[in-house]
Amino acid sequence: MEMNRQFRRMARKQGAIDEEGAPVAERRRQPTPRRERASPAQFMREVRAELRKVSWPTRSEVVNYSIVTLVVVVILTAVIGALDYGFGEAVLKLFER
Repeated sequence: MEMNRQFRRMARKQGAIDEEGAPVAERRRQPTPRRERASPAQFMREVRAELRKVSWPTRSEVVNYSIVTLVVVVILTAVIGALDYGFGEAVLKLFER
């Protein structure tokens, strides 16, 4: 197989070819040992620990973000509705002739 120097280096790093450039036979992967499952109580403790690390927004931030989201949704709905109406009228006028 013809390959450039950069590809050959990458293939060597990944273990696909040996130093002479010959393909290396695929190695079989060893199955990963199964980890023990956490108990429901341990899972809940870990969830609570992670949630303590979260930076929660303040009430005023939530209200502001909600208002901004609603305003943007209303504006985009109006724009899309206007475009739909305009294109619909244009198509009707086009096929009237």
